[in-house]
Amino acid sequence: MAKVISFQGERGANSEIACNEVYPDWQALPCATFEDAFAALGDGTADLAMIPIENSIAGRVGDIHHLLPTSGFHIIGEHFLPIHFHLMAPKGATLATLKVVQSHVMGLGQCRKILKKLKLRAEVAADTAGSARQVAEANDLSRAALAPRLAASVYGLEILAEDVQDEDHNTTRFIILSREQQDAAPSVRPVMTSFVFRVRNVPAALYKAMGGFATNGVNMTKLESYMVEGQFTATQFFAEIEGHPDDVAVRRAMEELAFFSKELTVLGTYPAHPYRQKVLPAAE
Repeated sequence: MAKVISFQGERGANSEIACNEVYPDWQALPCATFEDAFAALGDGTADLAMIPIENSIAGRVGDIHHLLPTSGFHIIGEHFLPIHFHLMAPKGATLATLKVVQSHVMGLGQCRKILKKLKLRAEVAADTAGSARQVAEANDLSRAALAPRLAASVYGLEILAEDVQDEDHNTTRFIILSREQQDAAPSVRPVMTSFVFRVRNVPAALYKAMGGFATNGVNMTKLESYMVEGQFTATQFFAEIEGHPDDVAVRRAMEELAFFSKELTVLGTYPAHPYRQKVLPAAE
């Protein structure tokens, strides 16, 4: 029996593409919401979950930062997926017959040039793959969708224009979640470590907590704050660093962080995706 990996979205979504790229022999399980994707992993319906955490254009995926810390799941990997939009419509449609195009708001925003060129009316929909499904069901030659190539195959649509996004650097980063801890071995390089923490209620606690990473030469690639349970006085931080907790420098930095924190949870240590070395600037 094939193993299962859950994702949020409909068949043909970018998240399914990410699943297929990383685990081509697994069954990708579509889920209506992120909560459903987490639940499928939690109850054993899925063996892993593929979850988007940030996009180079739209920024972080806010829901994940609230679900992840209390999930009890572990990050075992990451994947970077370049986002491509294609203009697709029912068989028989042409660019001349189109009047309306629908997609997720980010999809429409990333494809303004072709919308202007073809003088198409944009309609905001819940997601890209769902738009493709709705266009296929309507079978209206005046309606099209902006969606990934896989969606055209899934819903039997014809691609009338390829790679119509205005910018080619649109990329989504996914994290792969597991019920079991599967930290990378200390010998694996390069490696990333993700964690969440809350600092103690003392003056300059955050400054002091971060000081250990600077003095020990540990590169912090991400530090984000967000409220906890809607309270302005309760702030949690999500951070990522380059390095393994077994590294001497990382261990010292994490010990200093723990001293000034009232909560600290390491979410996972995992191999850095090759995209980081290919595109992202190296640390000085």
